[in-house]
Amino acid sequence: MVQVGPIFAAFLAKRSAAVLPLVPGIAVPQCFSDATSEHLATRRAAGLFDFSFMYCVEITGAGSGDFLRAVQTREVDTLSCGRIAYTLLLHDDGSVLIDATIWRLEDDRYWLFTGRRADANYIADAARDHDVALNQRSRQQAVIAVQGPASPAIIERALNAPGVRTLKYFSFTKLVFAGADCWLARIGYSGERGYELVIADAAAPQLWNALLAAGKDDGILECGFDAIDSLRIEAGHILFTHELASATTPAELGMTRLVDFTRPAFRGTASVRAQRWRPPARRLVGLLPLHHARFEPGVRATEKCGASIMTSKSWSPLLERELALGFVPPDHAYPGTRVILASGEPAQVARLPFYDPARVLPRRVP
Repeated sequence: MVQVGPIFAAFLAKRSAAVLPLVPGIAVPQCFSDATSEHLATRRAAGLFDFSFMYCVEITGAGSGDFLRAVQTREVDTLSCGRIAYTLLLHDDGSVLIDATIWRLEDDRYWLFTGRRADANYIADAARDHDVALNQRSRQQAVIAVQGPASPAIIERALNAPGVRTLKYFSFTKLVFAGADCWLARIGYSGERGYELVIADAAAPQLWNALLAAGKDDGILECGFDAIDSLRIEAGHILFTHELASATTPAELGMTRLVDFTRPAFRGTASVRAQRWRPPARRLVGLLPLHHARFEPGVRATEKCGASIMTSKSWSPLLERELALGFVPPDHAYPGTRVILASGEPAQVARLPFYDPARVLPRRVP
C-alpha cells in the first residue's frame, strides 16, 4: 500500500481487508471487516481510522503569518496557540482549490493540513515571496483518528491522559506516548465527537494497538475509507475528490463563513469579493435518490435536465437508505423539491446535515 510513513503503511496493509487508491500514488485502507459494521460502531461507540494520506507542511519563520494571510481565506492573527482554524485555499478566479486546517503551535510556527499531496506545489509557489521555511511532514508522521461517543474515554486510557474530555473543539495539545511526541486534536470528519492524533510514523503501530486494546470493551472497530465516506455524507461534509472535482465557489458550497472579506488581500481576493453579492449559480444540498420514482402532478422538478448533479452517494446504515450530496440551481435548493439529475435519475432535495447528533434538527429524513 503506497502511503505516507512506510512503517505505519506496512502495518495497516497487513491488517486491512482491502485497500483503495484514493489519488495517484496514495492508497488507503478500504475496510477492515465490513463498512456497515464499521459505520455503526463509530456512531454507537468508536471507530479507529487512518488519516495519514493528508498532506501536512510545517511553516516557520518571521514571515509565516504574512504567508498564511496571503495563501488562505481566514485571519490568523486572532488564532491562539493550541487552536485550529478550518479554511479554504482558492484559485485566482475565486474557486476553491482545497479545504484545509491551520494549526498554530507557536507565534511563528504553524501546520497546514490538506487532503492532497499535490497541494505542495501550490503552497511552495506561494511561499517564494515570503520569509518562511517549509518542512513537509507527511512522510514523517501518521494521523490516527478516533471518532465516536466513546472516543475520549478510550484515548484517556490508551495514553494515560486524563482531561481529554475537557479539550475544546478545534483545539489541540501535546502529549507523549511511548517516548514519542503525540499531538491530540479535537476535530473530526464523522459528525461525532472525535479526535485526531499526530505521531511519528515509527510509533504509530504501537499507538494503534493501544487504542484498540483500550477500546475493546467499548466496541471500537478498525475502520476504512468506505465507512468514513458514508459517515461524512450523513454529516454533510465535502470530499475534495468529489465536491471539489469541478470549479466551485465558497458560496456554492455554503462556506462563505470561512472567507474573511475585511482583511488584506489573499489569493483569489478580487474574484471572491465580486462573487459575494451575486447569487451563486448553484448550491450544495443533500439529495435522496428516487429510483423508479414518478413525479406527481404539482410537484416541482428542475426545468433543465442536467442542471443538477450528484457528487457523492453512499448507503447509510443508520438511516437505511441511499444518501447523496450534489449541486442544484438556487431556486431548487429547498428540502422536498424533486429534481432530475444530469444522469436522468430523479432525486429529492434534503437539508444538510442528514445526521445531527446535537439534535438541532429532527433525526428523521424526509
